[in-house]
Amino acid sequence: MTANSDRFYPEQMKNLLSFKFENKDEETVAIVACVDGVGLDQLVANFERAAGYSDPTGGYGGLIPSFYRFGPLSSYFLGREEPVQGGGHGEIYVLSCECGEVGCWPLVAHVRLHQNKVIWDGFSQPHRPRRNYESFGPFEFERQQYEQVIEDLARCHGVD
Repeated sequence: MTANSDRFYPEQMKNLLSFKFENKDEETVAIVACVDGVGLDQLVANFERAAGYSDPTGGYGGLIPSFYRFGPLSSYFLGREEPVQGGGHGEIYVLSCECGEVGCWPLVAHVRLHQNKVIWDGFSQPHRPRRNYESFGPFEFERQQYEQVIEDLARCHGVD
């Protein structure tokens, strides 16, 4: 956190999106979004601890495309599929429960497409609607880099 900011994550010019893969078992792979090389699951866990959210919670994990029909991932991560909770265009699950089920304990974000950038903001935890994630993010990605990472995810790992 910067000294001049009330944001949990330091503001920068642009963030970098990447993905890591976690084997849940021999056949199941979870995709974890990373912001500037740090797993989003770790970033949100740190935010929740700092915010004092100590009520019983689930743990976050990556998305498992074989468990949930996200549509083509290249379209999903651009917010072009149906909203996941009915909260408007561009709403996606960015994390699931540690068990892999998005219905248990998801983290939801809004994807906002602009000419030269993509923004993730409006984070929420649907099972704890009183939690305020307003100061988590926003994460701003350079659009060309963002789209390339999504294309690589879909092409190289056969999860589209």
